[in-house]
Amino acid sequence: MLDLSLSETHIMLQQSIQEFVDTEIRPIVKDYDINQTFIPPLKKMAKLGIFGVCIPEKYGGSGHDYLALALVCEELERGDSSLRVAVSVHTGLVSLAILQWGTEAQKIQFLSPLARGKKIATFGLTEATSGSDVAGLQTTALKSGNHYILNGSKMWISLADTADVFLIIARLDQEKRGTSNLAAFIVEKDFSGVSTSQIKNKLGVRGMDTGEVYLKNVRVPSTHLLGKEGEGFKIAMSALDNGRFTVAAGAVGLIKASLEESKRYALSRQAFDQEIGRFQLIQEHLAYIQAGYDASQLLVWKVAWMKNQGIRNTRETSMAKWIATHYALDAADRAIQIHGAYGYTADFPLERHWRNARGAQIYEGTNEVQKLIQASYILGYRQDRPLRCELPSYSAN
Repeated sequence: MLDLSLSETHIMLQQSIQEFVDTEIRPIVKDYDINQTFIPPLKKMAKLGIFGVCIPEKYGGSGHDYLALALVCEELERGDSSLRVAVSVHTGLVSLAILQWGTEAQKIQFLSPLARGKKIATFGLTEATSGSDVAGLQTTALKSGNHYILNGSKMWISLADTADVFLIIARLDQEKRGTSNLAAFIVEKDFSGVSTSQIKNKLGVRGMDTGEVYLKNVRVPSTHLLGKEGEGFKIAMSALDNGRFTVAAGAVGLIKASLEESKRYALSRQAFDQEIGRFQLIQEHLAYIQAGYDASQLLVWKVAWMKNQGIRNTRETSMAKWIATHYALDAADRAIQIHGAYGYTADFPLERHWRNARGAQIYEGTNEVQKLIQASYILGYRQDRPLRCELPSYSAN
C-alpha cells in the first residue's frame, strides 16, 4: 500500500534543513547570486548529514530512505538551486551509483568518505557535442595493462573545480559507435592529466561551481572501473534515474518558494484600498501554483515510495522530473506576475527562481527527452528490463 505519511524522523530532518536554509542561506544568497561567487557551504551541509542522507550507516551514511532525500532536496532548493544541485551530483549521480554498482572495496574506499562529506564527487557524462545523445560521446578509455588511459573532456559539470572524485563515462573503442562499449570510471582529481576550468555568466544556478573537465592521458587503475566493461550506459542511465529524482524534488522546493513569496505579498500589498489577495485574478495565480505544488510533490513522493520498495521507477521518475520542473517555471512566472514590477527586480527572489527553474528543464535530461520517454512507454516501444544490480530497498522502514 502506498504510504505518503511522514514519520517523526522525516519531520525532524525537514525542520533541520528548513532552519539551515532560513538562517544561513537566504540572508546571503542574493548577493552571491549577483556576484556569481556563491559555492554551497559543503562543510556545513556535510555536518548536517545531507550528503549521506540515504546511504546505509555501514558506509558512513545516515541510513534514511528516499523520501528523506526528497525532503532534503525540496528544502534546499527552497533556499537556492545551487544547494540542491550539489546533492544531485554528489549523492544522486555518484554516491548512489557506487552503492548500486561498486565492489565492496570501492564502497569502503570511496562511498564512506563521500557519505560523510569528507570528499566531494561529481558526474561526467555531457560533452560539448553530446548531451542527450549519449551514444555520441567521444571521451575514450584505452586498456593498458592494469590501467585505462582516458582522453577527452566533459562539459557543464557541476562542482568541476570543487570535486575530489569524478565518475566519468568513456568509450572503450572509438571506432565502435553506440552505447554498448561504454564504461564508467572513478577518477580522482589528483591523477596526472586531470584539469578543470570555470563556466561563467550562466542564466541561472549562478551560485554553483560549473565548468569543464579535461582528461589528457589520465592513467586510471583497473580497480577504479565501476561495474564491468560495456556497462557504462546502464550505469549512466541508472545514475540519471536518481539524479532526476533529486531534480524533481528540488523543483517542488522552487514551487514552494514561489508560493510562500506570493502568499506573503498578496496579503501585504495594498491596491484600491484592499490587499491584492482579494482580487480573483491574483487568487487564480495562487491556486495554480498550489495545484502545481501538490501534483509535483505527489509524483515525487510516489517515486520515493517505489524506491523504498525496490521497484524499478524509470518511467515514474521521468514523469516527476518533467512535471515538477514544468510547474516550477510556471510558479515562478506567476509569482513574478503577482508581484508586478517588483517581481522583475532582484529585490525579490522570484526572478532568481525563474532563472533557476528554466535550467531545470534542460539538465539531467531535457523535458523534451522526458516526453519521448513517456510516449515510448505508452506505445510499448520501451520496456524496463532488470538491471544487473538494483539499489537496496528501505521497505523495512
